Amino acid sequence: MTRRELFRAALALPAGAWMAHYEALAQAERRRVRITAVKAVLLRGTGQSLIKVETDAGLTGFGEAGISGAAARARIELLKGLLVGQDPLAIEHLFHRMSTQMHAYRAHIPTVSGIDMALWDLAGKILNLPVCRLLGGPFRDQIRMTLNSQPRDPLDPASCREWAARLRADPNGWNCFKIGYMRLTNQTPDRLASALTAPELYRIERAFHNIREAIGPESDLVPHGHNELDLHGAIGLAQAVEAIKPLWVEDPMPVAWSESWMMLRRSVRVPIQTGEKLELANEFHPFLHNHAVDSIQPDLAFAGGITGVRKIADLAALYRIPLCLHNIGSPVHISASLHFGASIYNFVTSEVVPRAQFADLAPGAAFQAKNSRIDVPQTPGLGIELNPEAVRREMAPGEPWWG
Repeated sequence: MTRRELFRAALALPAGAWMAHYEALAQAERRRVRITAVKAVLLRGTGQSLIKVETDAGLTGFGEAGISGAAARARIELLKGLLVGQDPLAIEHLFHRMSTQMHAYRAHIPTVSGIDMALWDLAGKILNLPVCRLLGGPFRDQIRMTLNSQPRDPLDPASCREWAARLRADPNGWNCFKIGYMRLTNQTPDRLASALTAPELYRIERAFHNIREAIGPESDLVPHGHNELDLHGAIGLAQAVEAIKPLWVEDPMPVAWSESWMMLRRSVRVPIQTGEKLELANEFHPFLHNHAVDSIQPDLAFAGGITGVRKIADLAALYRIPLCLHNIGSPVHISASLHFGASIYNFVTSEVVPRAQFADLAPGAAFQAKNSRIDVPQTPGLGIELNPEAVRREMAPGEPWWG
């Protein structure tokens, strides 16, 4: 593809010029490598599975899917006919085939997400470029991370101060925190109600006041839930945390689109965010089109992998709505989030859950933060190689070795 042809493609596809950029880079290597196998193994403690795509060139790509190993393997069995023998560089073509498979089974997007992530890792290794470069970036060489952490007892000011002191001493310099509010209520897994009582709202207000007092005004706080509340409860929650000036309130209401999201945003004075369980651009579209949220947070392992979430990012950019990433996964998921965050201009932050168990899962992947920011890997692909011994150790009990 000549520069003139590339420019014309960019004009014809204003929201997808990044894919034209990738196609131009990949053109010389197309059809030289073929996929030979796709495999999955569940990691313990995450509920997510590593995905491995093997090729006849001896190169392997790794991804992460937001699904159990058994479920991923069952879905991979259905997708083998679409993948084995195909050119791994034909990412858009393979994504379209996997994500629109409708008969006799509807596409399972978390499995597609992990495979797509692995294909981008492979593409970087084949083309000897980091994934962020393939995606048209980077817009930045460091990504701000949001730490999933909270005090032992948020209702106790002393506990909050101890937590804040420990974080101030942490060399990662964390300055953005995601903190759950549902444990401050009387809700339990066997007794969930969608409304919040006045005493529950008071405890939420007091706890977040204690946390803000402990960390001061220089850090961001994100009160987060898991889609538990009804409209009335969500409004009460937003009012209870308004004084701490949250970066946003995350996922307060049920996953699916409803006009209640519009009512919530128009009834409160804090930013609202959703998206960790939504899939593909079509599920994000009503939230964006109706300006029902102030930001979105898809998950690369759930929402469509790098290809699917990049389409979501393009759509969000049209509405001038920023994008963050949900992430509770392994170093594979973290690295993919870093590359993705570097490649789009409307990106804000990615969640991270430090797990000591994964310290040697990907040797050489130094995810050390400074001032809450992590450098984007600059080696080919996602910038990681997995340690087989560590993968064996961190497999969930009963998992077959790369089944």
